Amino acid sequence: MVGYVATLGRASAAGLEAFGGFWRFNARILAWLPAGLARWRNLRLLMPQFLEIGAKSVPVVMVTGTFVGLVLAVQAFDQLSNVGLDDRMGVLVNLSVVRELGPVLAGVMLAGRVGGALTAELGTMNVTEQIDALRAMGADPIRYLVVPRFLACLLLTPLLTFYCDLMGLLGGWAVTIFVFNVPSEPYMFYSAQSIEMWDLFYGFVKSVFFGGAIGAISCYKGFTCRQGAEGVARACTEGFVIGFIVILILDFFLGLGLKTLYQAVWGFKSVL
Repeated sequence: MVGYVATLGRASAAGLEAFGGFWRFNARILAWLPAGLARWRNLRLLMPQFLEIGAKSVPVVMVTGTFVGLVLAVQAFDQLSNVGLDDRMGVLVNLSVVRELGPVLAGVMLAGRVGGALTAELGTMNVTEQIDALRAMGADPIRYLVVPRFLACLLLTPLLTFYCDLMGLLGGWAVTIFVFNVPSEPYMFYSAQSIEMWDLFYGFVKSVFFGGAIGAISCYKGFTCRQGAEGVARACTEGFVIGFIVILILDFFLGLGLKTLYQAVWGFKSVL
């Protein structure tokens, strides 16, 4: 019994220490952000990250967004056609893509592809003592390695989310019009009537937080991974799992807060 209590205490202390270290790590990132945006030599470090995080993620986001729209259209048709509202399929499909599934699925895909790549890259640098070499040369590894990657995640995740939304909308439209033979005019009319700028803002706010969480968690895991190939592999797995869980938690609290704000300002919004 004493051994179990001691093990639990060590695990709790280690968890609290890691939690505090993570927020100290984030504080250092935030301290370097103004310099990372204002100095040209720091901005040059962003260009390779834009390629790795942004351009190379487009195919994954494109496929994900398209099939999300396809699946939503298939599921929505049976539900709405039974009550005679099949001409309003675009409302349910498009709102679901723009407000909920688009940001979450784009965030999860980026947590897997981008988060894993960042963790592996920085973890390898940590294992091979390249990060220690930067410190020995007087350079801050947070400014040189972490800030460009964090900024790239923060800036490009909303753009990739909007692209995911666009592909989802096109996929849902294609299935609705060409497979289920729903007239295009009412589909477009009701979609335009229901989707507001708030819905785009809703997804944008979520994607900004998701991008920041992906960048911070993956960089922290890479900086603190254990030695050896096993340590890097475990850090990649933990970074993805934690990032995925954090995205779901953020989705709940952000959705609750944004919904409360909308109802306080504009009142209840009818979906159909």
